[in-house]
Formats: sequence, structure tokens, C-alpha cells
Amino acid sequence: MARIKVTKTKSAIKRPKNQKLTLEAMGLRKIGHSNEFDVSSSLMGMVNKVKHLVSVQEIN
Repeated sequence: MARIKVTKTKSAIKRPKNQKLTLEAMGLRKIGHSNEFDVSSSLMGMVNKVKHLVSVQEIN
């Protein structure tokens, strides 16, 4: 199964509440914090919602 590393790169200040909650649900609190996930359709939907605030890398 594929894995990705999601890193928070921008602040969530002045962002809609649903974007803030999405970052919190992914466990991304501070800028520069990253987390690894197994790829799923629900996770990719969350990443797509906050794609302007995070960077995504594929892990082999």
C-alpha cells in the first residue's frame, strides 16, 4: 500500500473553520510538523481540501 508524508507549510490563521479542523484531524499542529499516512480516498479528499497549506511527498 502506498504511503505519503504530509507537512504543514503555511498557517491556518484566517482560514475557514473546516480547513482548520481538517488540519487538526490530520494531526498537523505547527508549521513544519509532518505526519505519514496510508493512501485512501478519504485522506486524499482531506489533503485536497487543504492543499494550499500543506506539501505532500510520496514515501517508498
